[in-house]
Amino acid sequence: MKKSFLKTILASALTLSLLGSLTGCGTTVSAAGNEGTAAESGITADVIRVATQPGVYAANILLAKKNGYFTEELENLGYKDLKITWDSFESGPPENEAFAAGAEDIGLIGDVPLLVAKASGQKTVTFAKLSAGETTVALTLPADSDITDPSQLKGKKVAYVKGSYGQHFLGLVLEGAGLTFDDIEQINLPNSDIGNAVSSKQADAGIIWEPGLTATLSTGTVKILLDGTGIKSNNVFFFATQDFADNNPDALKAFIKAVERANEEIKADPAAAALQLKDEINLPTETLTELLTKYEFSTYISDKDIEELKDVESFNREQGFAANEVDVDAFVDRKHLAAAGVNSK
Repeated sequence: MKKSFLKTILASALTLSLLGSLTGCGTTVSAAGNEGTAAESGITADVIRVATQPGVYAANILLAKKNGYFTEELENLGYKDLKITWDSFESGPPENEAFAAGAEDIGLIGDVPLLVAKASGQKTVTFAKLSAGETTVALTLPADSDITDPSQLKGKKVAYVKGSYGQHFLGLVLEGAGLTFDDIEQINLPNSDIGNAVSSKQADAGIIWEPGLTATLSTGTVKILLDGTGIKSNNVFFFATQDFADNNPDALKAFIKAVERANEEIKADPAAAALQLKDEINLPTETLTELLTKYEFSTYISDKDIEELKDVESFNREQGFAANEVDVDAFVDRKHLAAAGVNSK
């Protein structure tokens, strides 16, 4: 693979960061398009602002956007005059800035920063899941490394993205090997740089997630020691401000229905979905098709997901990411899923 192409793929990898506080906006719109009350209409926003990222993990919402499913589902509920804006962010930091400025209403984020932001006082709620994929993150080594077990990482240089779900995965791997972060030499790098650090042996090991993982492996200079199978689900979630969720339940209902339509399309024909997404995700269609099969696209938040979020919440406080405890049961609001008819995977 050419270096320029590898760089393009790596640059598109997800960098998860904290999202700032955000607020709802707009005037009341009724299902018939007339003014009314929030309780009557279910939507008080006249513009719904959605933040996305061009990653494979977000393929479902990107497909829903491309095919106009959100607009159609709003119209099915009787809302014909609402405007939807779509803003794409290459990674978490610029998306965070937009939310902090109150410029977005609905976003997506990984489990670690989702809970760190909530612990910091962000008035948000998570209402649906975006995707998951145990094999989409891995502990990688140089191709000729003689490390065969995670316990051999003691005293080694390990690269990862601090504050990401990759760090939580690494923490679980270390714990399983009887180690802690104090037992390794930690190197904090962007996900897009970790493959190069491992292949050049500037790091003895590194945590990489997709699509950078596939791109790095294709060079033949890096191998996988173990992935997230049986260790971490690598959940990414949709969230909204509490104010937006409270005042726009029909918007979230339509949003979930739109994403579920895209989920079914991806499951039925990944190749066709990849072809439709060629302008949304900067990957060759063949590569994207393969990657789509590595993710579970479902909006449903299971009891298992909630328990894993509780583990992440404890991890965040143990690592000093968060000083305040988050009531995960209260933070996850599944009533919007039920309203959209999503009661299981």
